[in-house]
Amino acid sequence: MKKILLFSSFLFLCVFVFAQSDDIEKLHENAKAFMRQGDYANASLILTRALAQAPNNIEIAKDLAFDYYLQKENKKALATITPLLEKDNADDQTYQIGGTIYRALGQDKDAEKLYKAGIKNYPHSGQLYNDYGEMLWSKQDYNAIKLWEKGIQQDPSYGSNYYNASKYYFLSPDKIWSIIYGEIFINIESFTARTAEIKNILLSGYKKLFADPDLLLNIKDKNKFEIAFLTTMNKQNSVVINGLNAETLTMVRTRFILDWNQSYAKKFPFTLFDKHEQLLEEGLFPAYNQWIFGAAQNLSSYQTWISTHAEEYAAFNKFQQGRIFKIPEGQYYH
Repeated sequence: MKKILLFSSFLFLCVFVFAQSDDIEKLHENAKAFMRQGDYANASLILTRALAQAPNNIEIAKDLAFDYYLQKENKKALATITPLLEKDNADDQTYQIGGTIYRALGQDKDAEKLYKAGIKNYPHSGQLYNDYGEMLWSKQDYNAIKLWEKGIQQDPSYGSNYYNASKYYFLSPDKIWSIIYGEIFINIESFTARTAEIKNILLSGYKKLFADPDLLLNIKDKNKFEIAFLTTMNKQNSVVINGLNAETLTMVRTRFILDWNQSYAKKFPFTLFDKHEQLLEEGLFPAYNQWIFGAAQNLSSYQTWISTHAEEYAAFNKFQQGRIFKIPEGQYYH
C-alpha cells in the first residue's frame, strides 16, 4: 500500500513538474513574440513572471536582460545579466549581451574586459569578435578590423564580421576584400536593409577595382589568392571599357568563373565561386547579378526587369531563399 501511495505521489509530482514546465515555455514564447513585435514592456512583464517561477532558467534571464536593454533600462539589464556572467557555464551569448549593456552604460572598459573573457572561453564565437570590433570602431580604433578578420576566420558562417569588414575595406585602398566579403555577406543575410547597403558597396567596389587599366600593377604585397583573383579579373578589362552595370558585370563575372575554374579552383576552393558556377549551370546567374547590381544601380529599372523576366526572377528567388549559405572552415585566404 505504501509503495502504491509513493508511486502515486511521484506520478503526481512528475505531472505537476511537466505541466509547470510547459506553462513556463508558453510564457517564454509569448514574451519572445512581444519582443519581435517591438512591445518590450509587455515582454518584460511576462518574462519577470516566468523568471519568478523558474529562477534558474538562463534563457529567460538572458531575454529579460536584453529586453530591459531594448527599453533603455540598462541598470535593470545589468542587474539581470550579472548573476549569469558570474556562473562558470556562462555561454557566449551571455557575454555578448553583457558587453552590449556595459557599452550602453558608457562602461567601455568593463565591456572590453568582458569581450576578452568571452573570446578566451569561446574562441570560435563570431558574435563576440564582431561586437568587440564594433566597440573599437566606435572609438576610431582601427584594430577593429583585426577582430572582424579573426571572427571571419574562426566563425566563417557568421555574417556580421563580413558586413563590417566589407565596409571597412571599401574605405581603404583595398580593392579585393570589400567585394569578396560584401558578396559573402549578402548571401548569408539576403533580405535586410544591410543587404541593400552592401549591394551599393559592391557596385561601387567593382567600379573602384576597374578604375586601374591594369589590375596587376601593384601586387607586390598581395598573397597568392589575391594575385590569382586579380590575374583572372584582369582578363576581363576589355568588357568594362564602356562602363559597368548589371549586364556588363554579369559578363565579367561569368568569364571570371570560367577562367578561375580552369586555373585556380583546385588550389583555392571557395564556396562563393562554387555558388557562381551552380547559378551558371542552372541559368540563374544573370538574375543573381541583377539582384545585386541592378537593384543597386537603379531600383525602378530593376523592378522593370523583374516584371519582364518574371519566371527567371521567381526561379532565382526560390533558389536564394531555399538555401542556407555557409562557408566551411579552411577557406580563409586573407
